[in-house]
Amino acid sequence: MTSRAREQLLATAGVRVRVAEPAGLCPVCGGPMRVQKSVPRPGATLAHGCFDGLETVHVCGSRCAADGTTSARRQPALARLLPPRGHFGYDVMVFAGVQRFLAHRRRDEIRASLAQEYGIRISDGELSALQRDFLVYLEALHQKRAPQLHAAMEADGGWPLHVDATGEDGRGTLLAVYSGWRGWVLGAWKIATERADLVLPRLRCVEQLFGAPCAVMRDLGRAVTEATRDFVDGRAIPVLACHMHFVKDVGKDLLRESHDALRDLMRAREVLARVRALAKELGRAVGPRIGTARLAVAAWAAGSGPVPPGDAGLAAVRTLAQHVLDYPDDGTDAGFPIDRPFLDLYDRCLEVCRAAESLLRRGCDDQARSALERLHRIVAGVRDEAAFAAPVRALRRRAQLFDQLRDALRLHPRPAARGTADAPNPEAELRDVRSAVDALRKSLETRPAGRVGDMPEAIALVLDHLKRHGPSLWGHAIQLPDGTVRLVARTNVLLEAFFHLFKHGERRRCGRKILTQDLELLPAAALLACNLGKPDYLSILCGTLDDLPAAFAQLDSENRSLSLPARLRKSALVNPPAETASASLPKADRDLVRTDAVARRIAAEAARRTPRLAA
Repeated sequence: MTSRAREQLLATAGVRVRVAEPAGLCPVCGGPMRVQKSVPRPGATLAHGCFDGLETVHVCGSRCAADGTTSARRQPALARLLPPRGHFGYDVMVFAGVQRFLAHRRRDEIRASLAQEYGIRISDGELSALQRDFLVYLEALHQKRAPQLHAAMEADGGWPLHVDATGEDGRGTLLAVYSGWRGWVLGAWKIATERADLVLPRLRCVEQLFGAPCAVMRDLGRAVTEATRDFVDGRAIPVLACHMHFVKDVGKDLLRESHDALRDLMRAREVLARVRALAKELGRAVGPRIGTARLAVAAWAAGSGPVPPGDAGLAAVRTLAQHVLDYPDDGTDAGFPIDRPFLDLYDRCLEVCRAAESLLRRGCDDQARSALERLHRIVAGVRDEAAFAAPVRALRRRAQLFDQLRDALRLHPRPAARGTADAPNPEAELRDVRSAVDALRKSLETRPAGRVGDMPEAIALVLDHLKRHGPSLWGHAIQLPDGTVRLVARTNVLLEAFFHLFKHGERRRCGRKILTQDLELLPAAALLACNLGKPDYLSILCGTLDDLPAAFAQLDSENRSLSLPARLRKSALVNPPAETASASLPKADRDLVRTDAVARRIAAEAARRTPRLAA
């Protein structure tokens, strides 16, 4: 906003504005209207700044309604700007909601922007109320536009349903239904726990609004699996299991035991703690000369000579220790079982052990030799102790089998550059993936019995997973009405990536890594606000963000007695939603349990002198 426009907005503060459009005719009897009263109506909008309005209310001259209220007419100009009984305009509400849920800005930042750019002063409580009301209007508008959104997805040939839930520390569970091809959130709810009887009604609610999906993509969780099975109920809708979840499920069953054993051995020998302590000690020994020592280490690493003398030698040994500590760099950040961090740590220990032995044979000064021998004693333990051999061998053998399954499913190839001639055809690639998995299954079935170690058990485990989940691993090719084929994503990564970005925005806003309390207090409709960043969704919903306040005002046009959020709150008080409390200690119960009355009652009952119950 320009400084001139800002000055004009600030100049309207305190100005009395009379709002009195022509009365027109009574909508009930068609007779003339007359002035009933003038009422003060202060307001604040982005377009006009703060103002003191004086609204003229007209009523039918013949009092055609028994109580005179039916024919009363408020000023439509104010109705387009301010919610019923509201002080802040629809555009202020939209600004507050978009900044909070789409831009993930803090309340103090939003308040400062409203004050500096528009001259609107607002408290934290009022701002939070506006943001909550924004989500109520947005969800109502989303449902009202459901036919148009459905038509757009039908024009694509249908829509694949992605379903998943997220939370933090088992609390604040958010369930979302996502349109895979459009990237729209179609529904979002807070549920107590991830259970089939809580998920299934939400799936049916989405179907009522947007029609049946052309496919369902899910993870391997029991709750979602049962809910999607009952949702499809024999219809010709393919239910697809996420390939990434399938691979991770197989990998955890294959590798967890041996990887956990290796982890426990590393922790029992305090390998990381001892290497870390040595690296810190050598850093303190070099002291403020570390900058020069780093340059010497860089020169030594680029050459092939022995360990240099003095501070450079200590810094070189410190670099070897740090190489061990940097074992997470060998992973892909995909987590276990795709990454095997303690196997990477074991391999780095072996590598540094061999390097230390080579450097000791070549000779160095006494100071560097002492440090290098200490490092060698720490890392040589993982090689020389017999306890490490069995879990490492088992982990390597099973990891090789696991990687064969990953290679068959092609969950880690580098995608070809877009637009290149050798870019794979997705449909042909899917056929190749299925052929590769079938070939691996046949190979495992025909392997001779009595293989080394526990490999027969590992092979049987993989075959069992392929048998149980095989039917849901395929069916991604959807035949469109025009005869073409479009593929559903092979993983649920689309929805998981959406959750990741949303949580990243929330962490950036609040500065907290753990979002337990934030997600517990966050309304589920906050996920719908992310759709406002999708131009195709926004164009159907209202046109542009500038048109969103007018769309909200239209929702109140049929009933100006109360705003839409107030009407819904009043309805909830009369008819509270009924749902089984399946969580052990949800927030509503936690608030009750922590009241003084409950504590006093329990203490009073505990203090009563009563005969002890028989054991």
